[in-house]
Amino acid sequence: MRLALETTGSILPLSVAAIFVLAAMAGGAVDASGVYKARNRLQYACDAGTLAGRRAITTNGYDQTAKDKASSYFLANYDFNRNQSQTPTFTTSSPDSGNSVVGTASVTVPMKVMQIFGMNNISVSVNCSATMGVGNADVVMVLDTTGSMLQTASGSTPSGTQTSKLQDLRAAMKSFYTTLATASAGTNARLRYGFVPYTQTVNVGRLIQSLNPDYLADSRTIQSRQWSSSVGSPTTTYSTASTSNSKLYSNTAYTSSGCSSAITSLPYTSWTDTGTSTSSTTNSTSGYQYLSTNTVTQPQTLNTYTCNKSGNSYYIYYTVSTRNKYTATTTTSQFTYKAVTYDTSQFKNFTPVTTQTGDAGTNITTTWDGCIVERSTTASATFSYSSLLGITPTASDLDIDTAPDPSTPSTQWAPLWKEVAYYRTNSTGSSLTSNATSFYGDSAAYGCPYQAQNLSTMTQTSFNAYADSLVAGGATYHDIGMAWGARLSSPDGIFADIVNDPPNNGGKVSRHIIFMTDGITDTGNSLDSAWGIEWHDRRVTSDGSKSQSDARHIQRFRALCDAVKAKGIRVWMIAFGTSLTTDMSYCASDQSAYTAANSTQLNAAFQDIAKQVGELRIYQ
Repeated sequence: MRLALETTGSILPLSVAAIFVLAAMAGGAVDASGVYKARNRLQYACDAGTLAGRRAITTNGYDQTAKDKASSYFLANYDFNRNQSQTPTFTTSSPDSGNSVVGTASVTVPMKVMQIFGMNNISVSVNCSATMGVGNADVVMVLDTTGSMLQTASGSTPSGTQTSKLQDLRAAMKSFYTTLATASAGTNARLRYGFVPYTQTVNVGRLIQSLNPDYLADSRTIQSRQWSSSVGSPTTTYSTASTSNSKLYSNTAYTSSGCSSAITSLPYTSWTDTGTSTSSTTNSTSGYQYLSTNTVTQPQTLNTYTCNKSGNSYYIYYTVSTRNKYTATTTTSQFTYKAVTYDTSQFKNFTPVTTQTGDAGTNITTTWDGCIVERSTTASATFSYSSLLGITPTASDLDIDTAPDPSTPSTQWAPLWKEVAYYRTNSTGSSLTSNATSFYGDSAAYGCPYQAQNLSTMTQTSFNAYADSLVAGGATYHDIGMAWGARLSSPDGIFADIVNDPPNNGGKVSRHIIFMTDGITDTGNSLDSAWGIEWHDRRVTSDGSKSQSDARHIQRFRALCDAVKAKGIRVWMIAFGTSLTTDMSYCASDQSAYTAANSTQLNAAFQDIAKQVGELRIYQ
């Protein structure tokens, strides 16, 4: 009853109890905030680690190298000092042979306030995973297949087990396909592939012809050669005559006057053609001329008669002389090297066409291989692109989207006709001539790449077969490759029906151009390119020089790159066995340029692109 009656001393114990409760609540809030922050940071680091691990996966699967990459990214993204935690643990694995990476991270977070109440640490754990979540993608590979691709990545001729850059490219392409195919397996994503191998031209003839034959010109003026002949006046010569001994012509006896009279009516009293003539032809050259001499050999006979007295009578005696008469007629022929206009109306349809352009004026029959001559252009030193004006100055060959007008030949493409293309030289053949005609010349160097392919879905087998079909040869014209990579990718161009064909899943389509080259722009003024033979045609340059040609083709390339990127197409640039020039870097989209010094680095570049095309994603 005493306690019940004493009311003045009960406040202190209650106040102390309340303080402990409030302290626990405040401390719990402080520590809970720390745990929350640590958990968030742990989740972020876990996600970063699995993303890095998935991106590091190669054809070797989720190997130790990829695991180490995941761990290093995890540790780099978890700030120990900021989170004031102990060292976290992080383990990863791949349950599906490298398609995805799953991870678990845990850490012990020390309590700051709750230690007072006997709670020293709290364990935090999170799960994370990353996989290739492939969407719809169109990938056009623009591939440098010039002559240097036959060398190794170090620039030497392959020997033994060494591989050429072309072989390395084929292998990297196949692995690229495998990566995306694996990532899209079991999904409804659509992946399409197009190809534009390039040299000094591109092999797009069948693509154009099947789209609309009227996009190809029916005639074209080509730097070529024309055969002509002239027939000289016949010349006559004779062999030395051979004469027989005199012999009795007949037993008829004559008086002196009668014998003389009889001789006048006898045959062969003048050289007379006898027997059958024969003919032969000899061919020779004299300088630039071809000489064909036809000689007709005609046997001839001449009888010489005399009257010889025997007793009281006269008898006729004779000798027989023979010789050959030679009548020679020489036809002089030569090629005149000049610009010649050819009918291409059949040639453009891949029909065999015969021309008199073979050696010594012989007829040759050729069929178009599919490589093209570009449309009309402007010989400008600079080109630029703006969203308002497009590429300026205006040039049809740099126009990505506009279709040819069959009524305006300058807007049409034309077949590149290598068998009739010749450049002109001086009399020694040692240098080019600017003369409109010459009797001297030589065939133009040529390099037609493998045929281009429009965007289409492919199997591993068909993709590999295309890669294995690539051939190397020719010079390096980056602008022709980019122009046609753009045309095959553009949703607004002549292949828009293909490009804009909607995927069945109804999703959006990302567009990519992978541009792979092993060298800088390297043109030539005497080779046959998509702009003809530059020394004579002067379509790109003002002076026909190689140096000016190189510089101007680079300007064209840069303008085309700008036009492509303005369409929302991502440009990936790979410099293989060569340095990444400022022009290559300029052409690439942001963070999309690679340098590969060897086959391993080339494959790594293609793999990194594949993972970004495949839209690497985090899945919780």
